Amino acid sequence: MHYYIDVLKKYATFRGRATRAEFWMFVLIDSIISVALYFGGPELGLGMAPVVIYTVATILPNLAVTVRRLHDTGRSGWVVLVNLIPFFGMVILLLMCANESSTDESYGPYPGTALPLSAV
Repeated sequence: MHYYIDVLKKYATFRGRATRAEFWMFVLIDSIISVALYFGGPELGLGMAPVVIYTVATILPNLAVTVRRLHDTGRSGWVVLVNLIPFFGMVILLLMCANESSTDESYGPYPGTALPLSAV
């Protein structure tokens, strides 16, 4: 849960790097909350308002953590624009975010506690 809170604290920080764990835990918790709001809102008589408000509120943190994750894999944050390609863009972007961390420090030092095993 601390990964989710950490990403929200750095909601507009596009510099630096995000570890795989930070990115994927944020995506997991964000997805769980979105699904709960999607099904829970209508059940409570609130309609789709809660999920729309939550989605709008988390657009910037989602974008920021994705850019930082791309930095961690050694790519520019502008690569996030590949997501504009219908369907395939999202798949390509998720595969890029699943790659191992890069040892290149052009986007800052590795944010984890130790370098990834491939760097040793």
